[in-house]
Amino acid sequence: MLEAIEKLLVLQDRDRQLLRVRSELNGLGPERQSLQTRADAAHTALEAVKLKVKQIESERKRLELEVEGKKQQIEKYSLQQFQTKKNDEYRALAHEIDTCKAAIFELENQELELMEQAEQLQKQVAAATQAAQEMKKLVEGKLVELSAREGNLKKQLAELEANYDELLGGVESGVLARYQRLRKQRGERTVVGIEHSVCGGCHMKLPTHIVISCQGQQDLVTCPNCGRILYYARHMDLAVAE
Repeated sequence: MLEAIEKLLVLQDRDRQLLRVRSELNGLGPERQSLQTRADAAHTALEAVKLKVKQIESERKRLELEVEGKKQQIEKYSLQQFQTKKNDEYRALAHEIDTCKAAIFELENQELELMEQAEQLQKQVAAATQAAQEMKKLVEGKLVELSAREGNLKKQLAELEANYDELLGGVESGVLARYQRLRKQRGERTVVGIEHSVCGGCHMKLPTHIVISCQGQQDLVTCPNCGRILYYARHMDLAVAE
């Protein structure tokens, strides 16, 4: 195998590893955000149920005050009844008292309904509290795992970058320029084999003279279709696949 090809394969493998590690590192931020979003959603759901409980309690207290107000009105009208000597005034006050009693009956029914709703909501609060606590614990555990993973990835990255310039310097400048240009165009599969006499990148069948040139291992050979750098190794089967 050409020395240039050997060096390019080593460089390509390093580039692939660097790409993988950097990609994983870049993905940690969104992963953290996703976990935090899940925890926030569980907390928001809990707060929403708690708010409903507060609103119901506030409404129930308002009804209590209204009932108390109606009772005070009844006392007032009853006192006025006791003081009046006019039948029409007495009947009018009796009507007002009956109206207040009917209002109290309706208000107390509303209070009972609110108490039933509050009871159901308290069960929801308990369930939402448990769900939020479990999600918080899960997220905290996952974040610890992510931090450990981040540390390992940064260590890997430092190791991979340590002698990267040496790898670049070991490749002839013209060959390196071609490799880097192709890598921008074709991605990480820039130097490919010719298994079954096809390009390992675009998978197009290669002309016989290209295959022979690769076997000769005298010069760099490129795919006439996609431009990738081709290489041949002894373990490769050049028989055309049926």
